[in-house]
Amino acid sequence: MVANLASASPEPAGLGASYRPLAGQFDEMRASDGGLRPHWQYLIDALCELGSEGIDSRWQEARRLVRDNGVTYNVYGDPQGMSRPWELDPLPLLIRGEEWAGLERGLIQRAELLNAILLDLYGPRSLIDKGLLPPELIDGFPGYLLPCHGAPAPGDRPLVLYAADLTRDANGAWRVIGDRTQIPSGSGYALENRVVLSRVMPSLFRDSHVHRLAGFYRSVRRAMTRIAPRHGDHARVAVLTPGPRNEAYFEHAYLANYLGFNLVQGSDLSVRDGALWLRTLGRLERIDALMRRVDDVNCDPLELKEHSLLGVPGMLQAVRAGNLGIANALGSGVLEHPGLMAFLPALCEQLLGEALVLPHLQTWWCGQREARDFVIANLDNLVIKPAGSPAGQRCLFGAKLDAGQRGELIAAIRREPHRYVAQEEVQPSTAPAYINGMLEPRPFVLRSFLVSEQEGYAVMPGGLSRTALDTETPMISNQLGGLGKDTWVLASEPERHETLIVRADANAPAVVPAVVQESEVSSRVADNLFWIGRYAERAEGLVRLLRIVIIQITERSSLADEADADCCLHLLLAALTNQSQTFPGFIGEGAAELLAQPVPEVLSLISDQKRAGALPQTLQALGQAAWSVRERLSNDTWRVTNDIERRQRLLTQAPPRGLGRALDLLDPLITSLVAFSALTHENMTHNEGWHFLEAGRRLERGLHTASLLRSTLVSVSPDQGESILVEAVLGVTDSLITYRRRYQAGTRVGAMLDLVLQDEANPRSLAYQIARLSALVDEMPGDSLSARRTPAQRILMRLLTDLRLAELDLLAQPSDGGKRRETLDALLASVETSISALSDAITAQYFRHEEQPHHLIGQRSTATATATATTTATATATAMATVAPWPASCATAVSSTAACSATACSLPECSTTAGLAAACAEGRSGLSCGAAEPLVEGRP
Repeated sequence: MVANLASASPEPAGLGASYRPLAGQFDEMRASDGGLRPHWQYLIDALCELGSEGIDSRWQEARRLVRDNGVTYNVYGDPQGMSRPWELDPLPLLIRGEEWAGLERGLIQRAELLNAILLDLYGPRSLIDKGLLPPELIDGFPGYLLPCHGAPAPGDRPLVLYAADLTRDANGAWRVIGDRTQIPSGSGYALENRVVLSRVMPSLFRDSHVHRLAGFYRSVRRAMTRIAPRHGDHARVAVLTPGPRNEAYFEHAYLANYLGFNLVQGSDLSVRDGALWLRTLGRLERIDALMRRVDDVNCDPLELKEHSLLGVPGMLQAVRAGNLGIANALGSGVLEHPGLMAFLPALCEQLLGEALVLPHLQTWWCGQREARDFVIANLDNLVIKPAGSPAGQRCLFGAKLDAGQRGELIAAIRREPHRYVAQEEVQPSTAPAYINGMLEPRPFVLRSFLVSEQEGYAVMPGGLSRTALDTETPMISNQLGGLGKDTWVLASEPERHETLIVRADANAPAVVPAVVQESEVSSRVADNLFWIGRYAERAEGLVRLLRIVIIQITERSSLADEADADCCLHLLLAALTNQSQTFPGFIGEGAAELLAQPVPEVLSLISDQKRAGALPQTLQALGQAAWSVRERLSNDTWRVTNDIERRQRLLTQAPPRGLGRALDLLDPLITSLVAFSALTHENMTHNEGWHFLEAGRRLERGLHTASLLRSTLVSVSPDQGESILVEAVLGVTDSLITYRRRYQAGTRVGAMLDLVLQDEANPRSLAYQIARLSALVDEMPGDSLSARRTPAQRILMRLLTDLRLAELDLLAQPSDGGKRRETLDALLASVETSISALSDAITAQYFRHEEQPHHLIGQRSTATATATATTTATATATAMATVAPWPASCATAVSSTAACSATACSLPECSTTAGLAAACAEGRSGLSCGAAEPLVEGRP
């Protein structure tokens, strides 16, 4: 039924008055005569009331929400890289509920058909034996993974998740243009689209009676639990991601967070005893089911793609043993062969006993002579897809080929016909998009999502619509740009509000024992959280020091004694170089010239993004570490993180030319950094992961405080200059108010050391950082059977004792020459060394779990290696026993592995890293030891 345009409500002037459907293409909003379709009436009326300004404000609000929520999609080659925000059209796609019901039946039938085909291809292969599928079609396709043949599928549902790309033809009939069975991505973006639009247009969303999405995600959670070998609350499910550089990493983190699953990478996992385990801090945790976002061929380098770094060796064996369920099953990418569509109607009759309900694009597989001849004769009207290419890429439009390209393509088809598929070219239907303040028709594709149920499949009521930016784009793909669009399936009556939280049984007790399913912290996650703490504190400390330095530079000319002011400023500038590690800076070669004219160097530290140690690089490192654990941060925390990134761009894209402008940029940045610190402290559960984040922060603050005090107070300044300096240091450490209230006798070095060095009640003092670190390290995972203190605990015990026993009068007293405080220098130097050693000890104990191969020193022939293989362990033990620092127990342990990869040792008899490195360098152990070469790349 098509409504007459004359009977529709008037539209906002200039908004949709010029909207006309494109010739030869079905339009979702208007009929070919320009009349408004009835189910769009309410939306157009609402837009009329809003007007152009109202729509613009909601569009800007939607963009802000997308940015604040950190919704990104990485288009490879885009200058914004991983920070490219998701582009969202504020106008939804509307589908009538009655029409959706028919579409839903067709989608469910298609999912059942593809699931049955997948079961057969990796089972009896009866479809090939009966001639219903050519063997060349399947066996010659890279997506068919022979090692997966015979792998069990829980509940006979290897196709747990499925997505279909849909559009309408010129007659308005829905057609399937692609099946997504490998990694059906996009459901997370569909959910975020819904969240954003329901926020910016709440009344319109509510009154439109839109079907809710929460029920679909409950089905996803049930499906993942169902494929786990251990059922119920004890089943542990994880989302396997390629990592933060993947184009859709936001979605991986978003779904893991929303569904309550762990987000893991291949390096976090290990297969042992035929099961998959998550390597957490100090223990292994069983993983029962994986929602993979890694291509199946990359999941197991042992049996599939041997050079893959994204998977887990032995994963396929864990599946065969029945100890691991995977959605979707490894090998399901074979269903994405575009040539399979040519055989689906006959297969549907054979497997389901019924005709295919939902049609797809007419398809010809060139491996069949008749189809090949037809394709070559009708090349101008077809789209050619090389089988095995990534979905949506490398399509060739016959009508756009010149004579030379056409000849090359025909020759390639005749040479390897089984590698080419042809499909009819269909102009996608159009939907209104908000472009430059106007409603304009744009081609779109709807991706609909399904998940397996106990019986059949559940369909998401809606999906992810993608709209082209112009009318000439032949393909619609996220990688080619375009807009995301929410899809509203309209119900006949109001929908009940739903959430993902399952309603409790009314007869259940009010309080029940909890089954602990909190996301365990892997070594990788702990490492990133540790460095988030360090980078955040490093940036905050640097900004605080930069602000004080700028103030000192601008005010020194107003001071009575300019020499004293210069002395104070020079020490602060030296502290700036020491803290940022931007040597030579103000203390190395050329320092005299920089001290005379410090402004260019200071501005460089503020805005030079290519300079290691400068503020932009520190902020960038913070953002990258936070992005790697996106699922661990709350929405509020992520909004602050995005604000920090935005302010970083302001520093680098429009560098300040003067100190006044620089100070204006630094003031709000420090506010954002403090907000980040507060949110991570107050909004994160104080579990294992938080302990590492907090430890990183305390460690970095302690290191900066020690460096600041050593750079400024070891050299004795004149009385007036020292007063200025003490006040500046108190300003950097945010302790000036407390100092003025507590000490009434003016600015004294001893009093300041009492507050900033030794006062364990001052959260900015050095002693407070060490005391907190001691408590945090004590609560970190450890060997409960060992009564010995860890190296980190021993370092902190010694360091805290030294600080508590230090005599402030001796520390403040200059040495014999009267120019330096040597006692203070010795203490602070020891503190800096100890804190660096503490960082190494934590890293060695918790962040380095990868077993690395170690090569014997020197070149040997294969025969020699074989002849000596049986004596390697004995020779190793003997050689190590001759090295004085290593006890016999260590030699015995190493003799079983014929390699020592320790970078620190808990045995008190061993001299740890230094002894190991020295022995390796001298070749006394006969091994290349991990102590001589770090096992993992360090961070700045």
